Amino acid sequence: MAVATTEAVEVLVKAANGDPSRLGDCPFSQRVLLTLEEKGIPYNSKFVDMENKPAWFLEANPEGKVPVIKDDGKWVADSDVITQLIDTKFPSPSLVTPPEKSSVGSKIFSSFVKFLKSKDPSDGSEAALLEELKALDEYLAKNGPFVNGSNISAVDLSLAPKLYHLKIALGHYKQWSVPENLTNLNSYMEALFKRESFQKTMAPAEVVVKGWAKHLSA
Repeated sequence: MAVATTEAVEVLVKAANGDPSRLGDCPFSQRVLLTLEEKGIPYNSKFVDMENKPAWFLEANPEGKVPVIKDDGKWVADSDVITQLIDTKFPSPSLVTPPEKSSVGSKIFSSFVKFLKSKDPSDGSEAALLEELKALDEYLAKNGPFVNGSNISAVDLSLAPKLYHLKIALGHYKQWSVPENLTNLNSYMEALFKRESFQKTMAPAEVVVKGWAKHLSA
């Protein structure tokens, strides 16, 4: 159900590499869009070509990073700040994650990136990622189906785009997938990716693959 608001929220997000008319692959941008979708808040997305940043965007955010939203006439950056702001201004339905659960899965994304970029099979990056994924699987077995139990919360909306990137990028570049025996984690990912909010805000797989290409060319 849409939240009663006088106007749609303006959101600046990454455009697809090579196609500024399409939604790009930024997991932090998707996190903000997911939050707005789950809250039922109307919004207008503007895609920013991060390879050729327009002057109007750099005026809005001199740091040149996305996502950015407009709040009371001012531009606000950083997905952590933005999602907290949204939850404060639009408290229902609540997406607050209890502090003791807010760091669950927090090392997965950095571990994934390290493994993806790794060119040395013996450097331990795969094992480190597996350790983080197993820890999340074990946590979900005791506390799931979502991080905060039966209801989705902010930490899930942060993890969902990162796990999607992990699945797509590692599958394409390393022919690697989350082990089948991590059943709780696989069910969690499936549940997240099937949500209407995720389907409406996800970048196509080919956009994610292309987005990571430049990070792997060095």
